[in-house]
Amino acid sequence: MAKQVFINLAVRNLQKSMNFYTALGFTNNPQFSDESGKCMVWSDHIFVMLLTHEKFATFATKPIADTKNAVAGLFSLSVNGIDEINSILTNGLNAGGTEPIEMKDYGFMQQRTIEDFDGHTWEIFYMDMSKIPTG
Repeated sequence: MAKQVFINLAVRNLQKSMNFYTALGFTNNPQFSDESGKCMVWSDHIFVMLLTHEKFATFATKPIADTKNAVAGLFSLSVNGIDEINSILTNGLNAGGTEPIEMKDYGFMQQRTIEDFDGHTWEIFYMDMSKIPTG
């Protein structure tokens, strides 16, 4: 089996969250989805599991973080260019997400940040490897 990444997120409104992630460009895999969780696919190897708080709690050994008021993690997704960053952010903002900070331009990398309804933070970035400083 290939190595894959599954990110599990506790969400308050499963359908609203699924719609938001669909707007960002994720697709739903119904084979691993039910009324308590939705498997959202970014690529062949990257998946986000949107889980109700009740379902998430069955896996957790600690209380669920209040990600609306504190950062529990930063999740980053690479894309093929600045136009794709802007398209994803526009779609996410139109679907109800928020952009907590302005775009960052590091010369070799451009990045925009979006938060979902539960405050989970996503950094969408493009990195031009030919512009990475040497030395």
